[in-house]
Amino acid sequence: VQLVESGGGLVQAGGSLRLSCAASGRTFSINAMGWYRQAPGKQRELAAAISSGGATHYADSVKGRFTISRDNAKNTMYLQMNSLKPEDTAVYYCNHYPRRPGYWGQGTQVTVSS
Repeated sequence: VQLVESGGGLVQAGGSLRLSCAASGRTFSINAMGWYRQAPGKQRELAAAISSGGATHYADSVKGRFTISRDNAKNTMYLQMNSLKPEDTAVYYCNHYPRRPGYWGQGTQVTVSS
């Protein structure tokens, strides 16, 4: 499976963005997937995950503000981010959940200005 992230950008605090993760291959629908993020000088961390059946899990830092979803017919996963904060600034990546080495894409930069 090849994963390509898109949808990042520059937004003011309190704003919203919607990220997309397009997956190639025929096994996307059976895999749990996750959105990860890496802020400057920090380790990559899980932001949200979704099972093949749609069950979701969120990091405490994004709970109530971010919504992860998937469209298996389109082989695409989304991350709706609302009420963005400067501390959400990071490069956002999609990968399997748990993460699998070798599946990282280039990511998409999200910058939230105060």
